[in-house]
Amino acid sequence: SYAEENLRVASLSLDGHLFNPSIQNAQQATEKALKALCLGRGLALKKTHSIRELRNDLAQTALDVHLTDDECDLLDSVYLPSKYPLGSALPRFDPDQRITRQCLEIAERVVAVAKSVLTEQ
Repeated sequence: SYAEENLRVASLSLDGHLFNPSIQNAQQATEKALKALCLGRGLALKKTHSIRELRNDLAQTALDVHLTDDECDLLDSVYLPSKYPLGSALPRFDPDQRITRQCLEIAERVVAVAKSVLTEQ
């Protein structure tokens, strides 16, 4: 349910052209959906924000969440600068509508997969 809330905030923020909060909430929705799946698969809760790491953990349980390496890299690359722009790896972080929409679409897909898998259990 937390992932769904983040997804909703991401969508509302995008509609309002508030790209940074949208991208931040899309990343969080994806992360929380993956963590819910990890728990559903009997994995210990990991204190990580890495989408790639969570995806790889789920792959070890034979669950494919349909996240490409590029999508993991994108969401992993926006986490810190969207929250803490000063001193981040990027000198200036200004997401645009295209990249924000891409992150939101990834999050929507992952949340839908999580919801589907978790309701089957």
